[in-house]
Amino acid sequence: MPVAPPVLFAAPRTRWGITRLSAYAFSSLAIGAVILMVTLFVIQSWPLWKHAGWGFLTEPRWFFRRQAFGSLAMIYGTFVVSLVALAVALPLGVGSAVFASEYLPPRGRLAVKVIIELLAGIPSVVYGLLGILFLRNWVYGALKPFDPASGDTLLTAGLLLGVMVLPTIMTLSDDALHGVPQAQRAAARGLGLTRTETVFAVSLPQARPGIIAATLLGLGRALGETIAVFLVVGRQDNQFPANVFSLRPWIESGQTLTSKLGSSEINLAYGAPLHWAAMIALGLLLLAIVGACSVIADLLRHRRSA
Repeated sequence: MPVAPPVLFAAPRTRWGITRLSAYAFSSLAIGAVILMVTLFVIQSWPLWKHAGWGFLTEPRWFFRRQAFGSLAMIYGTFVVSLVALAVALPLGVGSAVFASEYLPPRGRLAVKVIIELLAGIPSVVYGLLGILFLRNWVYGALKPFDPASGDTLLTAGLLLGVMVLPTIMTLSDDALHGVPQAQRAAARGLGLTRTETVFAVSLPQARPGIIAATLLGLGRALGETIAVFLVVGRQDNQFPANVFSLRPWIESGQTLTSKLGSSEINLAYGAPLHWAAMIALGLLLLAIVGACSVIADLLRHRRSA
């Protein structure tokens, strides 16, 4: 009796539809734009790196008329402002996420998320104007015993940024907590744990990578904010303390990378090649810091998904 030949199944052919082609095309366009931007920034800032070298990152003094360019004071100001913003937004954001995800019914959770996410839709300049009208005077009044020069301080900028990054941290932390399987909570409750104990023993440990990713994305938002910080930080150059652990510089005017890039000095720099290269180098430095935060946050989110 003849044996039937085995049936060979051909591998499915990849169909390049309009959706796949569009996705690849736009992804390639975005990647190419980023590569082109970084390349342009490196080329434009190269005279500064030849002139100052690593001293650009380690020197605190910036005097463009003397062709002395040091970004350390601005890096310090950026770090302080971002640290204050996270100190404000992280406990409020994670606490709001825990409350919405673990204690509220679905409709209540949605209402809380919508209310907090409305803060993300307010333009930065409006936050800056509110900072000028209210927050600056409040900070100055609260710090009067310490004799501040004005209410335009690194602390003021950090408090304002804390409100601005709160929606990012709260929303992503809530999503991370909501992704924890309900069966694990039920198992913990079945073992006798209270709801609060379940939150700290099951939900928060499981959602930790997502919460860290939310924090890093909020940090990236804080690092890149310009207008609101520009209006309340005071924009005082060369404010690098002798003791970096001192809190006194926090209640004084300062400068951040974004406030320097958003100032009128960018117009003055355009006619001077070395000065222009220094401003572009600040932009490259900011791009590298924010990019690193975004990449690490994305890796953590993928790790949590896996």
